[in-house]
Amino acid sequence: MKIPALISAELRRLTATRMSVVALIALMLVPVLYGGLYLWANQDPYGKFAEIPVALVDLDAGAQPDGGDTVDYGSQVADQLIEDGSFAWQRMDAAEAREALRTGDVDFSVTLPADFSAALTSAAGSSPHQATLALATNDANNYLASSIGSQAVERIRTSVAQLVGREAASRLLTGISDIRGQLVTAADGATQLVDGADQATTGATTLADGTAQLAAGATQLRDGAATLADGSAQLATGTRAVADGSADLATGAAQVSDGTAQIASYADRAGSAVDEAIGQLPQVRDDIARVLGERGLDQTQIADVLSRLDPIGERLQTGAARVDDAVGQVDRLAAGAAQVSAGANQLSAGASQAADGAASVSQGAGQLAAATGDAATGAARLDDGAHELASGLGTLNAGLVTLRDGLEAGVAQLPDASADLRDQQAATISDPVSVDSGNLASAGDYGAGLAPFFAALAGWIGIYALFLIVKPISRRAVTALRSPVRVTVAGWLTPALLGSVGMVVLFGVLSLALGFRFSSPAGTLGMLLTASFTYAAIILALNVWLGSVGQFLGLVLMVVQLVTAGGTFPWQTLPAPLAALHHVLPMGYVVDGMRQWMYGGDLGRVSLDLAVLFAWMLGALALAAIGVIRMTHARTLRDLQPSLIG
Repeated sequence: MKIPALISAELRRLTATRMSVVALIALMLVPVLYGGLYLWANQDPYGKFAEIPVALVDLDAGAQPDGGDTVDYGSQVADQLIEDGSFAWQRMDAAEAREALRTGDVDFSVTLPADFSAALTSAAGSSPHQATLALATNDANNYLASSIGSQAVERIRTSVAQLVGREAASRLLTGISDIRGQLVTAADGATQLVDGADQATTGATTLADGTAQLAAGATQLRDGAATLADGSAQLATGTRAVADGSADLATGAAQVSDGTAQIASYADRAGSAVDEAIGQLPQVRDDIARVLGERGLDQTQIADVLSRLDPIGERLQTGAARVDDAVGQVDRLAAGAAQVSAGANQLSAGASQAADGAASVSQGAGQLAAATGDAATGAARLDDGAHELASGLGTLNAGLVTLRDGLEAGVAQLPDASADLRDQQAATISDPVSVDSGNLASAGDYGAGLAPFFAALAGWIGIYALFLIVKPISRRAVTALRSPVRVTVAGWLTPALLGSVGMVVLFGVLSLALGFRFSSPAGTLGMLLTASFTYAAIILALNVWLGSVGQFLGLVLMVVQLVTAGGTFPWQTLPAPLAALHHVLPMGYVVDGMRQWMYGGDLGRVSLDLAVLFAWMLGALALAAIGVIRMTHARTLRDLQPSLIG
C-alpha cells in the first residue's frame, strides 16, 4: 500500500459520516477563526481612538500677565482638543468627571486647573512655576486606557509647550528687534558725536595755536614796554643834561630818535597782537560754545566753561586799553623826538619842556610796562586753558569713538529680521526638532503588524486541532506493511495537507477580507505552507513517541512559543532563558519569514528562516520514523494500555 492510498484511506475515515465531515471542516477552519477574527478585531485600534470617551474639565481662571490683556490658555487648549477630535472629548465639571470615570462612562479624564494660564505666564514674573495637567484613570475600566491616557496627556503637554514657547519666543525676538533699532539710532548719534568731537578738537587746536601766538606777542610787548621805560628814563636824564648844557644835545637827540623809533616799532607790534587777540576772542568764544552744545553739554555746563575764559578776555581788554594808551604816548614821543632831531636849535629853548615831556614819557612807559605784564600773564593763562581744552576734547573724541564702535559691533551681532522671519524663528525655537521617519519595511497598520505572529500561531493551533481527530500512525498499516518510512510520510502528509488548506483560506481572508497588502504574496503563502508542514511533523513526532501525552506537550510547546516568538514586543525584552528559546523554537522563524515576505524586508534572512524550519521538519520526521520503526519490531505495555488522555 503506497503513501497516496494511505492518505486516501485516512481521509475516507475522516469523512465517513456527516458529523465527521462537519468536525473536519470545523477543525480546518480553526486557524481562520483564530487568526482572522483576532486580526479583524484589532486591525486598526489606533484609528478608533476618536470613539474613546474622555472627560475634559476646564477650570482655568485665566491670567493677566504684566497688566496686559487677559489670556485664557485653558479655553484655547480645550477648544483645540475638541476640534482635533483625537478622542471623544466630553466637557464636564470636576464632579461629573469623577462620577463618569467611576462608572466607566469615560475611560479617563483630563483636567486643566484654575492656575493653568497663570502658571504658563509665570516665567516672566518673580515666581516662575510649571503648569499642571491632571490625568485621572481607572484601571478597573481598562488598563490600556490608562496607558493611552498617559500618551494623550503627553501629546497635550507637548502641544501646549509649543504654543507657549512660540509666543514667548516671538515676544523675545520682537524685543531684540526693537533693541536693535534703538542701537542703530544710538550708533548714528554716536557717529555724529564723533564728527562733532573731531571738529571741536580741530577748533580747540586752532584756539591753542592762537593763544600761543597771543602769549608770544604779549611777551614781546612786555619786553618792548620795559625797553621803552628804560629809554624814557634815559631820555629824561638826557633832557636834563641838555638843560644844563646844549653841547650834548645833538648826541642826545640822535639817541632819542633811535630809541623812539624802536619803541614805536615795539608798540605797533604789541598793539597789533593785542588787537588781533581781542578780535579773535568773540569768534573763539562762540566756537567753543557751539562745539560744547553739539557734544551734549547743557547751557549751565557751557556757561561754566566760558566763565573760566571771560576773566582772561577782561584782562586782555584792560591790557589792550593800556597798550593803546602807551602806543599813543610812544607815537607822541616819536613826534617829539623828530622835532628834537630836526630842530636842535629849538631844543635849547625848549629843554625845560622836553625834560617835563621826558618825565611824562617815563611815567607812561612805566604804565605801559605794567599793562603789558598783566596782558602777558593773561595770555599765558589763556594759552594753558586752550591746551587743556584741546586735550580734554581729544579724550572725549576717543571715548566717543569707542562708544560708536561698541554700538556698531552690538548692532552687527543682532539679526535684522523681518516680521515673517521672526515668526519662523519663533516656530523653530518652540519646536526645534522634527522627526523624519524612514521605514525600510512598512507594515501599514496595527493589524498588519500583528498578522505574521497570529498567522504563525493560528497555523500551530490548526495542526494541533487536526491531530485531535487524525490518527498519527495507522497501526494496521504498521502491522500489515511493515514499511515505517511510508507510514510516517503518510501520517505526516494527511494533517499537513489539511492544515495547508486552512492556511490558504487564512491567506485569502487576510488579503481579501481584511485588505492586508503583501510585498510578496507567493512568498508569504509559501511561508505559511512551510509552517504548516513543519508543525505537522513536530506534533506527529510527539504523538508517535508519547501518544496522548505528546499531544498535550504540543499544547505546552505552543504556549512556550507564544511568548518566545517575539510577535508583539521585541524578543530582546524577554528574560534570558526565554530569549534563548527564541533562537531554537520554530515559530519565531515563521514570524520573521512572514515579516520579510509581507513587508518587503531583507529576503536574505528568509533563507535562514527556511533552513531552520526544514531542519525542524526533517528532524521531526526522522524522529517519527524511528518511532514507527520501533512499532514494527516490538510492542510495549504503553502501546497496549489505553491512554489516560483522550
